[in-house]
Order: sequence, then structure tokens, then C-alpha cells
Amino acid sequence: MSEDRKEEIKKMVREGYAKIVQERSSCCAPATSSCCGGGDLTREVSRFLGYTDEELRMVPEDANLGLGCGNPVALASLKEGETVLDLGAGAGFDCFLAAHRVGMKGKVIGVDMTPQMVEKARENARKANYRNVEFRLGEIENLPVADNSVDVIISNCVINLSPDKERVFREAFRVLKPRGRIVISDMVLLRELPEPLRNNVNAYIGCVSGAELKDKYLELIKNAGFQDIKVLGETTLPLELILYPVEELKLPLEILKEFGDTVVSIKVQATKPA
Repeated sequence: MSEDRKEEIKKMVREGYAKIVQERSSCCAPATSSCCGGGDLTREVSRFLGYTDEELRMVPEDANLGLGCGNPVALASLKEGETVLDLGAGAGFDCFLAAHRVGMKGKVIGVDMTPQMVEKARENARKANYRNVEFRLGEIENLPVADNSVDVIISNCVINLSPDKERVFREAFRVLKPRGRIVISDMVLLRELPEPLRNNVNAYIGCVSGAELKDKYLELIKNAGFQDIKVLGETTLPLELILYPVEELKLPLEILKEFGDTVVSIKVQATKPA
């Protein structure tokens, strides 16, 4: 993929997620949209993805935009005092959950490339007085984080959006301490998507068109240097939970039905060797 194409994709994703923040903030988001929908639908989606009612209550409501495909914090076995990095932190939902796990002796860093997301996350942190969380504007392909400085990396349905996933995993390896671990929820493919869906802008922003084949995804993690790679779970998600309103895709319903079981949410854990 050319550098121009990579930058084009990043721009498209950045604009798409800026729109999500703006729609949510203005309370004019479509009621049927899982990405931008109202509180009831967002909580329903979050419960489906594995978040408990207690977790949903303990963080600022504005932090949960219903954009994930799993609950990596629940799988990460976070310990008090650890430093956690969230790749693609959005409005801060998983960061705030992690902050409760690591306590005031720990630290959580959220990185996101969309200025509106970072601004919203910082606002949520100020309002709820989270003093062990900080949000940095940056790309997950070029993390604004020092070498060997992080105990745990989490990410929730974000790496699929990157046009350079190989570099994302190399960067994750760089910033992790020896014996550090990465725990991610992400979308992968069991087979190739048809061209109309693969080239659809809304399907890309909805975490489908940019997804990698499962075996290739795991291979990228291994090639970055990680060991003990484990698939902790795999779930087929209804497309309407992860995409913009289906009608906005402007694709034949037959295509969506045929490939509805092609896109799966995968939960993966891996370790940086000592």
C-alpha cells in the first residue's frame, strides 16, 4: 500500500470518528446507530460485548460511545501499580476502567489520533477527577510513548483501522517492558470480503473493511517479536452492532447476509520476551 493511500485512510478514519464525537455531543445521532447511538442502545451493546452493569456505572457515561468489540480490561488481569497503554482510547472508556484496576500507584495512558476524541477524553477525566489517567494525541503507528515503559497494552477494535498493522505491533513491542503483555479485542476476517464491502467507506470506519484475515493478523503479532500468543475468545458479531446504520452502506442486503459470519471479534493475548 502506498504512503499516499495510507494517509488517505487515516484522514478518512479521523474524520469519521470526529463526526461520531460531534453527533454524540449534539445529541442528534441516529437512534439506530451503535457507533453514535443514545445511552440505552450504547449500554445494551456494551453488555453484549461483556461489560458488567457495575463497570458501566463506574465510568463517566460520556466516555462510552459503544465503539468496541470486546472488553480487553476484563481479560488483562491488571494489577495495582501497573502502567497501562490504550491504543485508540476514544473518549476514554477502557482507560477509566483500567484506572480503577491499577489504582493511584498505577498509571493509564490513552493514545488517539482524533483531536476531538482526545479533547472529549480529557474533559471526561477532569469532570470525574481521574488523576492517574492521561490522554495523548498521536498515531498508534508512531506512539508518543518511551521505549520499555509500559507494563500492559490494551486495545479495543482499533488496530483493524490502521493501514499499517505491522508497524502498530512493532510499536507496541517497542514501548512494552520486557515480560510486558498485550491484550486486545479486534475485528478479523475468516475469509476475504467482496469488493463492494471492502471498498465501502462506512464499512471501513465500522471496523469491517480494514480488518485482516485472522491467520495473517496473528502472524503480524508473532513477526513483531511477541511470544505466547493466545486466542482467548472469538465471537461473531451482528454487522448492525459494529457498522454505521446498515442503510448507509448502500449495499445489497444479500451481500451483508452472506458475509455476516465472515467478520469476527477476536480476543488475543501475547507477551514480550524477557
